[in-house]
Amino acid sequence: MPTGLEIIKVKMAVQTATTRRAFARMPTRPSAITPSIGQVLSEVIGGWARLADRIDVPLSRLGANVWRGSTAAPISIGSVNRQSMMEHRAMLKGKTAIVTGSSSGIGLGIAGHFARAGANVVMNGIEQPADVADEVTRIDGCGEGEVVYSPANMMKPEEIRELAAMAADRFGGVDILVNNAGIQFVAPIEDFPEEKWDAIIAINLTSSYHAIKAVLPGMKAKGWGRVINIASAHGLVASPFKSAYVAAKHGVLGITKTVALETAEQGITVNAICPGYVWTPLVERQIPDTMKARGMTEDEVKQEVLLKAQPTKQFVTIDQLASLAMFLCSDDAASITGAALPVDGGWIAQ
Repeated sequence: MPTGLEIIKVKMAVQTATTRRAFARMPTRPSAITPSIGQVLSEVIGGWARLADRIDVPLSRLGANVWRGSTAAPISIGSVNRQSMMEHRAMLKGKTAIVTGSSSGIGLGIAGHFARAGANVVMNGIEQPADVADEVTRIDGCGEGEVVYSPANMMKPEEIRELAAMAADRFGGVDILVNNAGIQFVAPIEDFPEEKWDAIIAINLTSSYHAIKAVLPGMKAKGWGRVINIASAHGLVASPFKSAYVAAKHGVLGITKTVALETAEQGITVNAICPGYVWTPLVERQIPDTMKARGMTEDEVKQEVLLKAQPTKQFVTIDQLASLAMFLCSDDAASITGAALPVDGGWIAQ
């Protein structure tokens, strides 16, 4: 039986041959796309679109070309990324990743990308397993690896250690750690509740220390590992009323750089992704507090606080962050370590 990749190659070859035969029948290269040729191209590109749906790749990544006027120069609809996609699948097959705070938002997106790339994934969140069973099952069906869930509390060091031990026992070790768990609270510092400060520092910063400490010996033994800390643009700049969050995220960049230096010769990279505003449950939940703190309406908070900071005036997408996390796990990123990588629509460039 042919493999899925072999079937894809055959289909791509057939579509390419169809295009070539259509143009070969023409006496000269066209100075304009005539209706008949347009119809041919429509059928060919339609075939590519159907193929894209079958292999879960956007049409823009299948590299279709059309003629541009009398110059006959190709207009690229997109570069062929299928090879890169297959390299990711080969690279992560058999690897095991822990993604903390992955029952929703950024973490869920990263977990899904890793699962589709063939990795075993240990998801984590505050919800009980029964409450996220459908989501875990959905992610589990994305790839060849196994997906499991742990409700380990990121405020409790012993539960973080148990999470790492469970992953190592079940899958033979942890290759990738994504520290993503995080909470937020917004208030002027004189009104900032001490218990909120302690919780934010514990979950957003200290949990990363405990998780890294737990998985690093296994990575060193293998001579390979990837630690990806989800920091924030607030790890690089500050905003008012977010003292605990800003302090924690600055701390995340500090531990990222330190551990990167400690592991630089051992095949392990440690990096931080610094997103701007991403439309996630965490961002959505902080809007009421920001409304209260600043005396604004919901729309004013979105336009004048959240997106005002980002010159693109667009929220960062979860897929963009997950794709960067995938890249950081690749061999192409082996020399990137100790880096704080902004994905913020130009926020910190100002």
